[in-house]
Amino acid sequence: MTDEGKMINHFIYKTFSSAEVERLFDLYPITDSIISSVVNIEAAVVNTLSRRSQHFVLFDHNTPVPVKNGYDTPSTLGQDRLAAAVGAKSICPDENLLIIDAGSAITYDYVSAEGEYLGGNIAPGLKMRFTILARMTKKLPLVETDENELIPLFGRNTRDAIAAGVIRGVAYEVKGYIRTLAEKVAHFRTFLTGGNAPYILNNVRTSPTETRELRYEKNLVLIGLNEILRYNKLKTEK
Repeated sequence: MTDEGKMINHFIYKTFSSAEVERLFDLYPITDSIISSVVNIEAAVVNTLSRRSQHFVLFDHNTPVPVKNGYDTPSTLGQDRLAAAVGAKSICPDENLLIIDAGSAITYDYVSAEGEYLGGNIAPGLKMRFTILARMTKKLPLVETDENELIPLFGRNTRDAIAAGVIRGVAYEVKGYIRTLAEKVAHFRTFLTGGNAPYILNNVRTSPTETRELRYEKNLVLIGLNEILRYNKLKTEK
């Protein structure tokens, strides 16, 4: 990303090596970097990033962030969840925020207008729900769907019944969180992100007062990581 937070490019890797780090630094005028992962990161990758960067952040639960972490066990809060919270807060700094990340799991996180992360919930993701139905029953097939597929209200065959049950079930789950929070909080914004967000985005049908301006941000976690990098760089420069 640029200093203004504009994303120049993004890549998806099955594995990420120090050679890839070198290639990226040779291709782009990178000065600062941050790395975050839910799995172990190769020491060579960290060493190369640190060597090639003017400022480098290895993001973990000890890294300072521009929101207050109110989780009872901060070390167990997923880095992607915290980064998404920071990303949403950077976009709407003075708002209460509901952040929904529809990935392998679906997470629901809440950040107050004062900038405190106040907790969240974890639920099975779409693929997990489809897989469980197939594995835990004898006759139901494993269903795959397209993000642009028009999901019926009620399926008229087993395949469509599963697709509608899972995707609409998640959509209703999302609406339930929005409606319940609306009963407790006068005003908030809702962010939707994650690889499976497009599957449910068009199936969330609520009134404007219920959605609190539902906003889809594909790169919310990356926006948050960039903000965390900027925040830590500014702290070292003071």
